[in-house]
Parts: sequence; structure tokens; C-alpha cells
Amino acid sequence: MLDELAVTDLGVIAHARLDLRDHMTALTGETGAGKTLLLGALELLSGARADATVVRTGADQAVVEGRFSTESGDELVLRRVVLREGRSRAYRNGELVTVGELSAAAEGLLEIHSQGAQLALTTTAVQRRALDRWAAIDLTELSDADAEAAALRSQLGELGGDERARVREMDLLGFQVDEIDAAGLGDAAEDASLAAEESLLADAVGHREAAAMALGIASDEGGLSDALAAMAGALADRKPYEDALARVLAQQAELADLTSDLRNQAETIEDDPERLEAIRLRRVELRDLCRKYGETLADVIAFGDECRRRLDELTNRERRAAELEDELAQATARRDRAAAKVGAARRAAAPKLAAEVEGRLAALAMPQATLQIEVGEEDPGDRVEFRLAANPGIDPAPLQRAASGGELSRVLLALRLVLSGGPDTMVFDEVDAGIGGATALEVGRALAEVAEGSQVLVVTHLAQVAAHADQQVRIAKSIGEEATTTTVEPVDGEARLAELARMLSGTPDSTATRSNAEELLARASRPAVAERH
Repeated sequence: MLDELAVTDLGVIAHARLDLRDHMTALTGETGAGKTLLLGALELLSGARADATVVRTGADQAVVEGRFSTESGDELVLRRVVLREGRSRAYRNGELVTVGELSAAAEGLLEIHSQGAQLALTTTAVQRRALDRWAAIDLTELSDADAEAAALRSQLGELGGDERARVREMDLLGFQVDEIDAAGLGDAAEDASLAAEESLLADAVGHREAAAMALGIASDEGGLSDALAAMAGALADRKPYEDALARVLAQQAELADLTSDLRNQAETIEDDPERLEAIRLRRVELRDLCRKYGETLADVIAFGDECRRRLDELTNRERRAAELEDELAQATARRDRAAAKVGAARRAAAPKLAAEVEGRLAALAMPQATLQIEVGEEDPGDRVEFRLAANPGIDPAPLQRAASGGELSRVLLALRLVLSGGPDTMVFDEVDAGIGGATALEVGRALAEVAEGSQVLVVTHLAQVAAHADQQVRIAKSIGEEATTTTVEPVDGEARLAELARMLSGTPDSTATRSNAEELLARASRPAVAERH
């Protein structure tokens, strides 16, 4: 429950600290005193959007803090800071958190029934959740089946492309892989090697003639060999030229090796027109592949590897798609069975819930009201619609058309009365709109009944409602020369009688009105409340 609420520089509230009790607390005060600001403070703690205009004039920031006690006995402190300049900040037990995390922390602890909640009651989603909650309909199987089917559809979507596009791509990739594989590429330097061999075979005769000429220069009479021999003879036995002679002798040996190698190499060169033609054809083939798939043979080989990888991916994709389609069909069947079960449960529960709410509406001064709850024929019956006829002789119509603001508030309250469980703290605003007299008393009794199981805060301008509260808090506005301020303080005893009298007639000092207030308080007090008073 909410044990303490502190507000600083929020609108006309400079500072307010409120200790709250369990059961029912009424927040009362004249129009414009600041009751809605307290409601706004609670909404900020619930993660509502922050507006810098709520910061009190002259202040840099507004601060709202709430101290909650949980069922486990732990204490939770939520804090919201609204800056005049910049974004708001949220804290949970002193730790900076996101607004979403703040909202999650407040969920289950605090529920606000304002005009927005009344309007939300007219939506299919809220009405469906109310029916499911009352009937304790287990949506786990359906949710799991929906999640499984959605995940499978997502996986199918991630495969990408339609079937025709995939088939076209696979055909192209298959052709490219076959063409590259047929070329038997294994050496990225093959073309360079073939170019060298082509050059050799293309001028075999010329190569042999060049070798013969070179050998003649070296070995013919008067050639290099004879010249080196003559140099060696001239320098022999000349001690000053020992080093020169050694070099000449080395050149003779090198020339002998050179002529031997040249002769052997020349003998290996033969005319081979067929090999030359094969080389030229192969080089044409390689150039054609490079023209299609890459600048170099290394690029072509890499392209072929990528084509094979992509083709394998597409092939596996086809197989995986078939598997996913089969899994999706099974998941869809499971989902249909779960949907049929939920739909049947909703249709069976709808008239029972409608009858129970009707009984509560009768106690809330709507004895002639008729409520119907329609569930769509298509499973799982997600289309749930509450239809109300507030008076006899009128056909039930959707709530947004059939109910006034006050009637809608009472339908909301009746639903809260019949729904089992609920958050620790519930806040009701404008639940007494458009009502008075005996109806207001019934609304007060209903709120007090809700408060037997949860802490209830109600913003009200009706004494008949406030009289049922275990605690009453007065919000009062004072206008000074420089600023308008609002005070927030609990009222008990004579002060509470005065506040109830003010609410009854606007004359808190009237003896008759105070007597009426005392009688109203006595009539409203239930045994449990009387004991607490």
C-alpha cells in the first residue's frame, strides 16, 4: 500500500507530505484547490508523461515521492523529478531508472481510475481483460501457440525472397559454378605460366637459331673460348698476375658451364603446333572467365567459392523453408485448438459476469439497468463488447453510447467490486460525477467495500461518498499577495465534521449542517469503520 506521499513545487502545492492509512481515504476540497494535482502526482509515480508546466512558478523542478510497503514486507520508494528545463528523471529506491522501469515498479501496487480509465472501459481490450480476469481464463496455451506461430513466421520471413526469385538465383548460381568447375582452376598463376610457354613455342626455330649463334661465338675458332685460353697462356707463370690469372681461369670454367647449359636447353626446344594451339585456346578460356567473374584468376576462383557457398545456402534454405512450413502448420493447428477452448470459456462466462455486474449496478442506484456481454463468434472470441441499457425499454448499446459519465463510473466501480483481487492501492477520480443523494451513498458504500481488500483513495466533492472513508484529507487553497498555495492535511473529529458540512451546503459553521454531517458520518460508518474511529 501507499504509506506516504510527498509533493514539492507541483502546481500550487509548495510542499505537502501525507501519511496514508489502509482501507479508504477521501481527498476533498473546493474546486481548484489542487485535488487533481495529487492525482497527477500519483500518475507521475505510475510513469505518466511529465509536463514542465506543472512545475510551480519560481521553482526549477517539481518532485513527487511515494513510499510503498509490499506484501512481502519490503519497502519501495518511487521518486519522479520534473524539470522546468530538460527531461524528467525517475528513481527507484534512490537508483536512477527509466520511466518505463518506474512504471513497471508501480504496476501491481498502484491503479488509477480516472476519466481516462472510464474511457478505457469502453474499449474492447479492457472489456476482454475484465472478462478473462473474472472467469480466470487461462490464456497461457493460446499465448504460447501465438508466440510459437509468430516466431516461425518471422523465421520464414528472414529467409527472404519469393520462391521464383530463389529458383532463378539457384539456376544462375548453378550455371556459374558448373562453368568455373569445368575450367578446372587450381592455380591462380596458371595464365602467367601458359604465357611463358606460349612465348617459347611460338618462336621455337628462332630460339634454337639464337642458341646456335651464341654457342658459335663461344666455341668457334677464334671465339670466346680461344680468347680466354690465350689470356691464360699470356699470364701463366707471372707472379704479379696470379690473381688476374685465377679470374681468367674461372671465366673459362663458367663459359664451359654456360655453353653446356645453352646447348642442352636448345636441344629441348622443339616445334609443337598442337601444344601451342592448346595453350592459346586455354588462355582464351581463362580470359573469358576473367571477363565474366574477376580481374584475375584469383578473383575468379574466389567468385566460384562464393557462388558455391550461396548455392548451398539457398539449397538449405529451401529445405529449411519446407521444415518451417510444416512446423508452422502444426503450430497453427495447436493455436486453433487453444483458441477454440478460450472462445468457449469466454462465451460461457459472459452472461454470468453480466448478471453479477447487473446485481452490483442495482446496489449503485441503477436497479433497472441491463448489461449484456457479447463475445465474437470467431475464436478465440477476442471481440468482447459490453452493452448497457440504463433504463427499461431501451435496447442495450455499447457503453460509449449508452452510458453517461456517472453511469460509466458506476459500471467501472461495479466491475471492480466483482473482480477478484486487485492492486494494493486504487485511486478513484470522478467516480461520483453526475450523481448525488442516495446514489452517492451507494457509491460510497461500494468504495468502502472495495477498500476492505485494498487501499482506496477517492477524489470526491460529495459528502455522502467522503463520509464512508476511514480517513479524510482536506486540500485547501489560500491566495496571498505574491502567490497561491495549497495545503494538504488530514481532518478528524470536529475538523472533519466541518469539512463534511462545507461539502453538504458550503456553510461549515451552520449548526444544522454540522448536525446533518454528523448524522451522515454515523450512517455511513460500518462496524469495522466504527471500531477504527
